[in-house]
Amino acid sequence: MELVKNISQTRLIKSLLAIILGSIALTISAKIKIPFYPVPMTMQTFVVLFLGIGLGYKIGLASVMLYLFEGIMGLPVFSNSPEKGIGLIYFTGPTMGYLIGFLTASFLASKININDSFLLVLSKLVIATSTIYILGLLWLGTLIGWDKPIFILGAKPFLLAEIFKVVLLALLTKKIIKIRNFI
Repeated sequence: MELVKNISQTRLIKSLLAIILGSIALTISAKIKIPFYPVPMTMQTFVVLFLGIGLGYKIGLASVMLYLFEGIMGLPVFSNSPEKGIGLIYFTGPTMGYLIGFLTASFLASKININDSFLLVLSKLVIATSTIYILGLLWLGTLIGWDKPIFILGAKPFLLAEIFKVVLLALLTKKIIKIRNFI
């Protein structure tokens, strides 16, 4: 019985550590801007998908939820915070739909299996990433008005960078998914 208790405690500690490290990785990925055409690229969506693939849906989602909670509570974890605001005011701004989409993307990315073919992995990653943009564009259109060029403002500038990140992740997925065995 003592052995079972120790194993459970070890698993819990590993899970909590993974959640915290996932949130930190997401924060760092939001702050680093890589020169890319036509707009600078952050690695946020890469890390969101990575968390789902590498940590599974429970720990991956918990990492993203912790990140969002930290941001809502006022910690400057989001991409343009504190420069463009912090807390709930920033969260409910133009990027809220994208931020909420991180949850669906991480969940869907967690459904990738080690035996999936490259094309299936690529397809699942495209679908997962698409949910970020669908929710983001829906919120952006609601916020600024549907008479504006929502797709041109909220998706088009980022598509080339997303293709790059999704292909890179698809190539690395077989290695990333092995992280689940350590937790």
